[in-house]
Amino acid sequence: MEKLIITAALTGNVTLPTQTQYLPITPQQIAEDAKRCADAGAASVHIHGRDPKTSKPTTDPAVYREIATLIKEKSNVIVCITTGGTIHMTAAERIQVVPALKPELATFNMGSINFSIHPIAKRYKDSDYKFPWEKEFAEGSKSWIFPNTFTDIEHFCKTMTENDTKPEHEAYDVGHLYNMQYTVKSGLSKLPLWLQFVTGILGGIGSDPENIMYMKQTCDRLFGPENYKWSVIGAGYPAEFNLATLAILMGGHARVGLEDNIYISKGVLAKSNAELVEKIVRIARELGREIATPDEARQILGLKGKDKVNY
Repeated sequence: MEKLIITAALTGNVTLPTQTQYLPITPQQIAEDAKRCADAGAASVHIHGRDPKTSKPTTDPAVYREIATLIKEKSNVIVCITTGGTIHMTAAERIQVVPALKPELATFNMGSINFSIHPIAKRYKDSDYKFPWEKEFAEGSKSWIFPNTFTDIEHFCKTMTENDTKPEHEAYDVGHLYNMQYTVKSGLSKLPLWLQFVTGILGGIGSDPENIMYMKQTCDRLFGPENYKWSVIGAGYPAEFNLATLAILMGGHARVGLEDNIYISKGVLAKSNAELVEKIVRIARELGREIATPDEARQILGLKGKDKVNY
């Protein structure tokens, strides 16, 4: 098997500061966490921006530029910028960071789904919330549709091609793989593909081992096993580690991080993203899978290199 690419998803848009005191918020905190993750074995870090004062998700390119620049100064790790945003952000707002920063790698959501975190709101009293926007944000997600229309998809494809940014295709369900096939057949996406099977989001496919195997089998049929690399996201605990272990055994790659899961073990908060990376590194080594460095991951994924980014 090729070496394991570990991605660390550092902060996300839907993890609430109230859920964990260890969530990095400011550009400086995110960059420091990115370096710790790289030192622990992560080849790539997945970046969302937060307003440093309110902790609320933002698509402000200036925030992303500060985060990415700080990470680049501290580490050789691959910086994967989000284009996911939240329901409150337009597709134009979500994609603007790509031409602004021209990153090596950026996420690319492959279809529309219901996307909700509203059950989280039931866990907290009004007095528990650290910021006034959090409760409404969580409860309001019950009405969210995460839109990724074919117009959006085509625009994102063209924008990433124009800026020589490799898409990290995010597939929240099997139908998204067929959307991806459409972009390949239309000449909008280039082989080989890099994709994430995103599981465990309320509104998307569940975090069951059978679903991972079915997603993998579907990709084999649609693209051919030689034409894509894949990784897996299991939202929540223990799905993050269970599915990462499955991916390690199946020849895929793995993502961990506080965006997806805040626990290092049952009921025990992870004190950093690096702690989650360290755990999956231990699992991989116990199973005999070597860990890819950032430069080895760049070669595996065919990235342009961090000297060609615009930050």
